[in-house]
Amino acid sequence: MNTRRPNYEQQKAYEDVDFLKQDVCRPIRLQLELLKPETAMQEQNIQSTIVLMGSARQTSPEEAETELRAAEQAAEEEPESQEKQRRLRLARRMREQSKYYAMAREFAAIASREGRRRGDGHYVVMTGGGGGIMEAGNRGAADVDAKSIGLNISLPFEQVANPYSSKELSFIFHYFSIRKMHFLMRARTLAAFPGGFGTMDEVFETLTLIQTGKTKRFPVVLFGSEFWNSVIDWDKFVEWGMICPEDLDLFHICDNAQDGWKCITEFWEEHDWNKKGGEEL
Repeated sequence: MNTRRPNYEQQKAYEDVDFLKQDVCRPIRLQLELLKPETAMQEQNIQSTIVLMGSARQTSPEEAETELRAAEQAAEEEPESQEKQRRLRLARRMREQSKYYAMAREFAAIASREGRRRGDGHYVVMTGGGGGIMEAGNRGAADVDAKSIGLNISLPFEQVANPYSSKELSFIFHYFSIRKMHFLMRARTLAAFPGGFGTMDEVFETLTLIQTGKTKRFPVVLFGSEFWNSVIDWDKFVEWGMICPEDLDLFHICDNAQDGWKCITEFWEEHDWNKKGGEEL
């Protein structure tokens, strides 16, 4: 709890940062985190977004290859070192998984190219603004000279803003809840790549909102069948009676950028976003 006493006498309330950081002002801070990005996105004519999520820890193929070479050399110099062997095993895994960085970058370029073709502020790539898969998403948009959005969040570790999101559309959040609201307010697709707790949280919250009708249905595409089918036994949800069999149709699993984009385009050929359904987030 912030216990520092604000200076009530010498500053206007909206200029007193110490006062605004008090617990009593939490509702105001929440509102500001909603309003600031919203205002900027309206000014930039952002109509719809392609939300791209995944691990912040995944490196690019180039970085993964460099780390693998360094780990191999270190292991050769000290073959008895358990730490060097652990580093080598991790480097090999990261190089294999770097295909998802490349896939996310390619997918973001495809989506951004389509958005530029439309020319009306649609299909703008939006990521969590950090490294790894998020970086790949913003980088893919930059590859085709398209704007993209980064919703960064202040954390004590791991999350550092990547340089590829558009400067005027790069934001930093304190509250996960408001950040997640922005992820979905304009979403026309959720593209999720392998990730950890944060990715799982965002995927399952999105599926829950669609399942319960709190938001209109849109494509949820999970990239990497090897990952998703190994970490989650989807059929067990049905077997245990926790979801209906048709709930498994709320998402699609694919293994390359082209198939993912095909799934999205086929969905929107059959559905009308303007049709009534879902609640305003």
